[in-house]
Amino acid sequence: MSTSATASTSIDLSTRYLGLALPHPFMPGASPMVDDLDTVRRLEDAGAAAIVMHSLFEEQIELEQGRTRYDIESHVNAFSEASSFFPGPAEFRLGPQAYLDQIRRIKEAVKVPVIASLNGTTATGWLEYAKLMAQAGADALELNVYYVATDPTEQGADVERRTFDIVRAVKQAIRIPVAVKLSPFFSSLSHFAAALEASGADALVMFNRFYQPDIDIERLEVRNELHLSDSSELLLRLRWLAILSAQSKLELAVSGGVHTPEDAVKAVMAGAHAVQVVSALLKNGPQHLAALRTGLARILEQRGYNSLAEMRGCMNLARSPDPAAFERGNYMRILQSWRP
Repeated sequence: MSTSATASTSIDLSTRYLGLALPHPFMPGASPMVDDLDTVRRLEDAGAAAIVMHSLFEEQIELEQGRTRYDIESHVNAFSEASSFFPGPAEFRLGPQAYLDQIRRIKEAVKVPVIASLNGTTATGWLEYAKLMAQAGADALELNVYYVATDPTEQGADVERRTFDIVRAVKQAIRIPVAVKLSPFFSSLSHFAAALEASGADALVMFNRFYQPDIDIERLEVRNELHLSDSSELLLRLRWLAILSAQSKLELAVSGGVHTPEDAVKAVMAGAHAVQVVSALLKNGPQHLAALRTGLARILEQRGYNSLAEMRGCMNLARSPDPAAFERGNYMRILQSWRP
C-alpha cells in the first residue's frame, strides 16, 4: 500500500447527523433506489453511512384512507386535464403499508441507520405515519414539506406556519430525530430556520430539488421530465450552508449538486454535517460512494486536515476571510466582473 493511501486511511471522516454517529458524511438521498433490496445492499457495501428513503406522500395516505377520493374525482369532473394532476395509486412505487414493510425489510437487510421520509403540507391525520415509521424501525425521519403557494390571499407567515405545525405535531408523536428538507424560496430563510429549531427540528436538509414543468408548444401540454442534477446546483446550497452553519446549532445536510469529492469538500467547508447524493449514484452506480469517500480523505490529507470536524465550517459566514461573498458583496462584484 502506498504512503498516500496509508495516510488517507488515518483521516477521521466521522460526523454526527440526526444524532447518529456516522463513519463519514456520504449517504444516498431520497430516491427510488431504496425500493430494491439488492440495490440497498450494494449501497451499504459501497460504504453508505445511512440509507435515506424516498417520501411517502400525504396524498397517498389520505387516498388510501378514503379522504381525498371525492376531491380528486370532483376536479376530474370539472377539468378534463385534471386526471394528470395527481398520480394514481398504481403509479406510486410503495403504498403506505408497503412503505412500512420496506422499512422493516431494509432494517433486516443492512446494519446502517435508515432515515424514513414523509412529504406533505398539512398538520392532519397523515402524520400518524410518522409514529408508524418509528415503530417499523426507522432511526430518524426526514420531513419534506413541499408546498407551492398559489393562493394570492395566503400570506407568507401562513405558509411558514404550516411547516411549524407539522414539525411540532411530529415531534410530539415520536422520539426519533427529525430533519426538515427545505425549499430555498422563503423570504427570510435564516429566521425560518431559527423558528424550525425552536419548533423542535433536529436537522435541516438543503435543498429540495424542484422539478419544474415545461410546456410543449406543439401539443399545448405541460411536460414533466426528470433532469438529473450537476455540480452547478451546489452553489445555492453552499451559500445557505455557510450562512446557517454560522447561526444555528442544527445539524445540516446538503442535497443536490454533489457529484465529486471537491463538491463534498466545499459543502463541508460551508458547514455540512452530512452529504446526500442521488444523481451521481444514478449516473455512476452505488460504487461512486466509495470514490467520494476516498477522494474526500485524499483532499483532507493534501490540505493538512486530520479530521472532517476540523474542516467543517471553515468557510462559513463567521469564519470565512471574505464573509461579504455570501451577502450583497458577491452580487455587486459579479455584476462588475463582466468584460466583453
